[in-house]
Amino acid sequence: MPQYELTVEKDACDGIFACLTRDPRFVEGEDGLATIDPDADPVYDCEGTVTDTDERVVATFDDDRIDEARQAAAACPTDAIVVREVGE
Repeated sequence: MPQYELTVEKDACDGIFACLTRDPRFVEGEDGLATIDPDADPVYDCEGTVTDTDERVVATFDDDRIDEARQAAAACPTDAIVVREVGE
């Protein structure tokens, strides 16, 4: 199972939230931009680490939900979300 990293670039995020309908781990943050909350998914237990800085939110997961993350990234009209495999 690949380990993967999701990144939301805050400068690029416009708060359109197309990602929220593709992957329930994406939520609206207090700043009105998309962020990632591993505990937000009401169906699946999800574990991951999240780092939130002024520039970006980076989350790392080790599960079989990379396709959902890729769909969220593909739906983002501002290309604010990047998904990349970082290991096995």
